[in-house]
Amino acid sequence: MFRVCTAALPGQVRWGRMRRMTDPTPAARHVAFDWGGVFTVGTFDGRSTQNLAERSGVDVARVRESYFRHVRQLEVGAWTLPQFWEVMGQETGITLPYADFEALYLGSIDDNLPMYATLAALPRQVRVGLLSNNYPVVCDHLRRDPRFARFDALVFSNEIGQKKPHPDAFTALADAMGVPASQVAFVDDVQENIDAARVAGFHGLLYHHDHHAAFEGELGAWLSLPVGASG
Repeated sequence: MFRVCTAALPGQVRWGRMRRMTDPTPAARHVAFDWGGVFTVGTFDGRSTQNLAERSGVDVARVRESYFRHVRQLEVGAWTLPQFWEVMGQETGITLPYADFEALYLGSIDDNLPMYATLAALPRQVRVGLLSNNYPVVCDHLRRDPRFARFDALVFSNEIGQKKPHPDAFTALADAMGVPASQVAFVDDVQENIDAARVAGFHGLLYHHDHHAAFEGELGAWLSLPVGASG
């Protein structure tokens, strides 16, 4: 701020204050989220493999050994979900038809409702993005969810051919958000991904659903706006 002389009666001088033209205006801030472990309670992979083991009677360790050996093929879009299930069925001996597997798979999503409430309450001036290591069919299911209409940008690893924590995934997020990474907080439940986000220029916020209220306070402080119950 600096003082300027303004018009006054003859013989009088009146001083006022004017903001310097070079005074910086705080940049608007925005937020982007991971999906699994953030908008779900626990990991989708853990719940889906547990449900598959219980449905089939096959030991969960055997199911997970096959699942995690091949899941990257889904994450980078190299395989379709039917291809993935064909290989898993051959390795585990599970004979569940694909249609039943898909229903069980999508039915394994356990929504983290407090995070959806936070999403819905974000002020409209805040741009909201998603960067998720995700799978064919699942990402389409999420897009159809009316709650996802609040997102301004959706980036799924299976559609860009690269997964977190690779730098290309965060470049794709920044491009989709349309604002500099420095103006975006990235929320994830995995420290490795938070570290990669920070290297890419984002503000990282590590999340756990057991500490949602504290998270809302951190996000509100970053945005300088009221967020959810903390607002």
